[in-house]
Amino acid sequence: MAEGLSPQKIAAERRNVLALNCGSSSLKFAVYACHAAGAELVCDGMADEVGGDSARFWSRAAGGEKREEPGPIPDHRAALLRTAEALERHGLPEPDAVGHRLVHGGPKLREHRRLDPEIYKELQAAADFAPLHVPTALSVIDGVSKKMPGAPQVVCLDTAFHRHIPDVAMTFALPQHVRDMGVERYGFHGISLESIVAQLDPVPERLVVAHLGNGCSITAVRGGVSVDTSMGLTPTGGIMMGTRSGDLDPGIIVFLMRNGYSDAAKLEQMLDHECGLKGVSGESNDVRDLMRLAGQDGRAALAVRMFCYQSRKTIAAMAAALGGIDMLVFTGGIGEHVDQIREEICAGLRFLGDCQIRVLPAREDLQIALTTARLTV
Repeated sequence: MAEGLSPQKIAAERRNVLALNCGSSSLKFAVYACHAAGAELVCDGMADEVGGDSARFWSRAAGGEKREEPGPIPDHRAALLRTAEALERHGLPEPDAVGHRLVHGGPKLREHRRLDPEIYKELQAAADFAPLHVPTALSVIDGVSKKMPGAPQVVCLDTAFHRHIPDVAMTFALPQHVRDMGVERYGFHGISLESIVAQLDPVPERLVVAHLGNGCSITAVRGGVSVDTSMGLTPTGGIMMGTRSGDLDPGIIVFLMRNGYSDAAKLEQMLDHECGLKGVSGESNDVRDLMRLAGQDGRAALAVRMFCYQSRKTIAAMAAALGGIDMLVFTGGIGEHVDQIREEICAGLRFLGDCQIRVLPAREDLQIALTTARLTV
C-alpha cells in the first residue's frame, strides 16, 4: 500500500481535510472526510485561468451539480478566498487540516512533511527548480495561514515517490561541481504514482506507469518503489508533452542561445509553452484535436505519431530497466480517456511479451488528503 494510504495511521474520528492542487494558472480543491476506514469526498471545485480575462470558478457538493460562480480571479490568493467562500456556502466549517501539492521540494526536501518554518524555508529555496509552480504554491500556503490559522498544513511533494531512484538512474553525466548544485533526476507525478500503486493489490513486481496528459511521464516501479522515470531535473524532461519539448540534445540549447534565445526566461517560455504537440502541429496541444485533423494536416499527423512513438520507446526503456514487465498502467487525461492513443502505443510493444494492461485514474486529491490526515494526527 502506498505511503499515506494506511488507514491504521489515520485518526479514528472523522476529520475534514482540504486538499489543494496548485497549478501555474489554476487551483483545484477537494474536501475529504478522512477516518480510519478511508475517506469520502465531501466537496470539490476549481479556479481556472487564474489571472486571465476568462477566469472561471466552480464548486459542487459530492453527488451534486457544478455551481459556476462568475467574477475575476486576479491571482492564487484570490482563488483561495473564493475556495474558502465556497466551502462556507456548502455549510462546511474550517478544515481540520490542509494538504498542498508541491511540484518540487528541491535537493533537501524529499518526503511529505508537515509544514513548519524550516520546511517553508526549504520550499523557498526550491523555487529555482520549479519557478512556474513553487512560488504560486507558497502564495497559497501563505493565504491558508491567514485565512485558516487553526488548520495544520502538510506539503505533499511530486518528487517524494522517486527519492529511492538508484544513483545510476539519478545521476547526469555532468561535472561534480554542477551536480553539487542539485542537478540530478528528481522525477515528478509522484502523487499520481502513489495513488496508482495504492489501487493495485497485489502490486506487481515489475510495473510501468504511463502518466499521459498535458504533462507526461513514464516510470519504472519495482515492488512499489520507483527505480527510474522519464522526467529529470524539471517537469520539462522526458517524452514530448502538450506544450513541453521533452528531452533534447543539449547542443540544441547552445545553438538557440547563440541564435536569439540568450535570455533564460525567453528560452524557458519556448520550451515549456511552445513545443510538444502544439509546437510540432502548429495547431493544438490537445491530442484529440490533432487526431481529428490528422487526415488533412500532415503536421498534426506527425505530432500524434511522434507522441505515440516516444511513449512506446520510453515504456520499452523502462521495461528494460526492470528486466521485464508484468503490468503496464495508463493514467492521466490522455492515458485514461483516449483509447486510440493507448492502442497505438501498445501495438508496438508486443515484442515485450504478455503483460497485464490496465487503465486507472490518478487520484491525486485523495492521496493528498490521506497523507495530510496521517501526518497531522
